[in-house]
Amino acid sequence: MERPSFLQNIPVVTRNLLFINVIMFLATLVNKEYMFDTFAMAYPLATGFRWWQPLTHMFMHANFWHIFFNMYSLVMFGMMVERVLGTKKFLIFYFVTGFGAVLLHTGVEYLQVRSLIAANPGINVQSIYNYIPAVLGASGAVYGVLVAFAMLFPQARLTLIFPPVTLDAKWWVTIFIAIELITGITGTQMGIAHFAHLGGALFGFLLIFWWRKSGQISR
Repeated sequence: MERPSFLQNIPVVTRNLLFINVIMFLATLVNKEYMFDTFAMAYPLATGFRWWQPLTHMFMHANFWHIFFNMYSLVMFGMMVERVLGTKKFLIFYFVTGFGAVLLHTGVEYLQVRSLIAANPGINVQSIYNYIPAVLGASGAVYGVLVAFAMLFPQARLTLIFPPVTLDAKWWVTIFIAIELITGITGTQMGIAHFAHLGGALFGFLLIFWWRKSGQISR
């Protein structure tokens, strides 16, 4: 009997999410400006915003390493989470966390913009909206998947490549979230949507918690 390939072993939702992300990235390599302007998530009040961007931004990536680490994490952890949740629940989970990520990110941007406008009454408001960088990437949903993995497999032992430290999944994910919170509040790592990561993690936690409490998934 022929053994299934690595891709065939990946559950259907995780596999198709991987394919869509790769296809979108290849299209971005062909025409980066068009893909970014059309499918990355502009600020909702910016002239470049389109109604589909809250969805399509999840499949956009800035460069090879951006998509590589997101897809590596999605496959490694999404496989396990999808097998526990099942196809339908995992698909719902992924998009809820992705939308939750951009919701929190945009909410923080809104507060920052209102503070800037209040401090500068004569400023051109529309120019501020248009200046806000677009957000893109699967990272928010992937952080949701990481949280789900840590909640479903809290004692799983994970070792980083660098530094080669081994800890339980629940502790690694707690550390990652703490780092995102600190860097997001202090602004020490510009150009990274820290609050999108936190939004994905938050909505992932809430959804798994709710499903457990309602008996839809086992503990």
